Amino acid sequence: MRRLWTMMRKEFIHIFRDRRTISLIFVQPIMMLLLMGYAIGVDIANIPAVLFDQSNSAESRRFADRFWQTGDFKLVGYASSANDVIDQIDRSSAKVGIIIPPDFATKLAGGQQTSVQLFIDGSDANVARQALFVAQAIGQAAAVQIIGQQLGNASGALPLPIDMRPRLLYNPDMKQINYLLPGIIGMVLQTQALLMTAVAIVREREQGTMEQLIVTPIKPWELMLGKILPFVVIAFLNVGITLALGSFWFNVDIKGDVALLMGLSLIFLLGSLGLGILLSTVAKTQMQAQTMAQFIILPSMMLSGFFLPRDGMPAVAYFAGFFIPITYFLVILRTIILKGMGLSILWNQIIPLAIFSGGVFFAAARAFHKRLE
Repeated sequence: MRRLWTMMRKEFIHIFRDRRTISLIFVQPIMMLLLMGYAIGVDIANIPAVLFDQSNSAESRRFADRFWQTGDFKLVGYASSANDVIDQIDRSSAKVGIIIPPDFATKLAGGQQTSVQLFIDGSDANVARQALFVAQAIGQAAAVQIIGQQLGNASGALPLPIDMRPRLLYNPDMKQINYLLPGIIGMVLQTQALLMTAVAIVREREQGTMEQLIVTPIKPWELMLGKILPFVVIAFLNVGITLALGSFWFNVDIKGDVALLMGLSLIFLLGSLGLGILLSTVAKTQMQAQTMAQFIILPSMMLSGFFLPRDGMPAVAYFAGFFIPITYFLVILRTIILKGMGLSILWNQIIPLAIFSGGVFFAAARAFHKRLE
């Protein structure tokens, strides 16, 4: 037991000697618990909805209030036309559009049936199913209440007062793979650019070959580009493979411009490469680089909308997603692949993504140059 305790004591000394690694090891489980609790343990709620109330009557307002009172929908704005409703869904500012006809109150008062148009963004099948189910339940509940009020004056069978007419956009079959494919592309780009870049540079330092490269007649920026460009090529090859597999094997229709998708992917890739370079300037071993990378990859997966929609997350988790670049990139990918939209729709996502990627890559280049010196 004395010899065994001596060996155990020696290993504990080695483990706790590297304070940076030991702190990461203990912090990571706490971070995973918080992320799982806030991001995954939530129900689909607060689905952003836009309202086009052409009736503008007390009856139409009471009917619309039924949506907000459930907690499943959240009013994010009003539309001026049916085209405006679709445009807001195109821009991802709303996922549901409710159109109440101008004769809504008149037909209800006359005992006639009136139709309410419902546009639903079907790109996320889970959200679309929830929105469709709750909206139909709201329509039935309102119809039952109205029929109960009209029974006293009715002489025969009453028609269903409110006819809900849903229309699923972009993904009418509600296939979940259509929603997951753009997310997989984003995670492939980030993971490979971030993790492989950081590990590759740290590996050079561990093996002592970085010093050999420094003494060669090569400039720092040439050394940095030489290290990261192969990963850019590999990342784009994997994106092409993922798109081809999704299109031909899973029958995901790529509706947008692939060249535009690749160009915007390069902007996102610059930021991920920059993060990888920054990690390589801090980490001393490959294990440290991999562990530190998880502190970026895990929040990106949980808080960006990769698995679950961000609208149902608690406020802290929701606003934290705005500081994660893949949050904007996933909207770009899904808008191009599923909706077929272009630059005119995507500027509000491209600008913050470009600012982040440019700033991180510039900081990484300076840090890498300083480390070489």
